[in-house]
Amino acid sequence: MSGAVQTGWVSSAGPTVPAPARRRGRWLLAATVAWAVLLAALTWMSVRTDPPTVREQRSLDQAGPVVDRAVGELARAAGAAGLLELSPPRIAAGCRVTPLAEGARLRREIGVLAPPGTERAVLAGIADRLPATWQAGVRSGLNGPQLRADAGEFVAVEGRPTVDGRVLLFVDTGCRPVGSGYRPAQPTAAGPEAAALTAALAALGRPADAAPELVTAPCPGGGSARTARSAGGPGPEASTAALAPLAGATPLLDKPPVYAYRTGPVTVLADLAPEDTRLAATVGCPS
Repeated sequence: MSGAVQTGWVSSAGPTVPAPARRRGRWLLAATVAWAVLLAALTWMSVRTDPPTVREQRSLDQAGPVVDRAVGELARAAGAAGLLELSPPRIAAGCRVTPLAEGARLRREIGVLAPPGTERAVLAGIADRLPATWQAGVRSGLNGPQLRADAGEFVAVEGRPTVDGRVLLFVDTGCRPVGSGYRPAQPTAAGPEAAALTAALAALGRPADAAPELVTAPCPGGGSARTARSAGGPGPEASTAALAPLAGATPLLDKPPVYAYRTGPVTVLADLAPEDTRLAATVGCPS
């Protein structure tokens, strides 16, 4: 009988693992879990209490004045005769600044006259009259020419044509922490824009608003651009012909249901859609 020992034989109980190696594995797992919990807690505390570390995280109350000044710059660049309307500020809540923090975005719009075929020239003229630091320019987009600019503090400016003789300009903060919230400037007493709005409503057989909505923006050289807006909503059928005596022989825009004209220093814009008749009267910034 040979005395050689067979090699490669493994015990049926399997290889043994030293006890210290098992303990090290458990400690490593516990340390990893503890570190992940600590990191999550620190992240939550940072989001809730730390001040912003990048400029695009500045809150709406900090970005609001930048937006308002940008609207004033756009009103000046559009020219008093070209500015049709300042729309009310719109705040959209519910966006995410981070996975753990909600935010909101502020957006303002400006309507500018641009007869069909002149949209690129109108946008290019506005871009040329904006501050050089905005780096404004016009390029071709999928739906026509587009204006793009940077008003500073990560506030974006865009412009594009509509299909009814206007271009719309947009000032947008993107998603931001709310902070103490956006507070629009309170307008002073109504001016000639309110009287022009009342006259247009009377011509259409609609009652004058007791207190029309007033929207303003500061002009770069002082003063303010102002729009008085009717409450809107459905009403009796209206025709642009009813406004013709107020417009004289040369309305600025006559593309029913949209009609615009000048009366003194005021531009009146009427959108006479049956489901939502709306009027706005605007005084712009000095050029």
